[in-house]
Amino acid sequence: MKKLLTKMLICPACLPREFPLEILGVDHEEEDDIVTGTLICRHCGRRFSIDDGIAFLDLERQEQPNRYEQEEVVSSYLWSHYGDLLGDEQATDAYLRWAGLMQQHTGLALDLGGAVGRFTFEMSGKCDFVVGLDKSRAFIKAARQFMRQGELRFTLKDEGLLGREVIIRCPPHWQRERVEFIVADAQRLPFATQAATSLASLNLVDKVPQPYIHLAEMNRVAGQAGSQLLLSDPFSWSTEAAEVDQWLGGRPDGPFPGKGLENIKGILGKDMDGRLAGWQVTDQDHIWWKIRSHSNHYELIRSCFIKAVR
Repeated sequence: MKKLLTKMLICPACLPREFPLEILGVDHEEEDDIVTGTLICRHCGRRFSIDDGIAFLDLERQEQPNRYEQEEVVSSYLWSHYGDLLGDEQATDAYLRWAGLMQQHTGLALDLGGAVGRFTFEMSGKCDFVVGLDKSRAFIKAARQFMRQGELRFTLKDEGLLGREVIIRCPPHWQRERVEFIVADAQRLPFATQAATSLASLNLVDKVPQPYIHLAEMNRVAGQAGSQLLLSDPFSWSTEAAEVDQWLGGRPDGPFPGKGLENIKGILGKDMDGRLAGWQVTDQDHIWWKIRSHSNHYELIRSCFIKAVR
């Protein structure tokens, strides 16, 4: 974990109160990077480990096997994010298009649920510092390895037990020194109120247990003036991710009936948990996003987005 990040982090366990995390100890470091160590909240006493350069700030422990930790799934997401770097004719330009919606700015950018990091890297030339976070340790490990080494080898599934090794390399315009990745929960962000100038939530809001809390956290962490928010999602509401009463759309009645995107636009224009949201939508459309299972199977997903500012 880059030492610069230690000045930005707060304790996710203490929210909504905000207390800084401090370095309790460093067992191994390399230049500006803490490889192994411990962070502590002096208020509650909670400790958070740094292992292999990754800060683990998620409060939940995954007791059951998680599909997002599986090697095949990581490979599928790596192709989805970086297929164009492989020259794959089936690759999409979704992450380039999403990044193209964001204006250059000073300060911090957050890529929430950033998976294996493509949007995070694309933002590295548009801000002072960008953090990609995800609950999947396997995703963050792959993204951070790519960040540190500038290249990444992985196996693409071909058919059955057959696979082929490929290598992706960071383009020269990505500024890896401005990038960091952490394991954290997009519903309990370890960043102070108004800490970020831009935030992105790509294909995430229908995957968290409490979508409204996710929006409220984005609203809390975003600056009050000049900040940007990008949210894109296919709105594939499922009880595997969240109870129906937590959905922000996709149902005929309840607090948020109708379409999710329209409901979210309404939420972002109002008060959220005592904080004035006041977001103004400046763009709305959809982007086709593709994920690869194997050489003969691809899933095409229509991700509907809004870009908002305040």
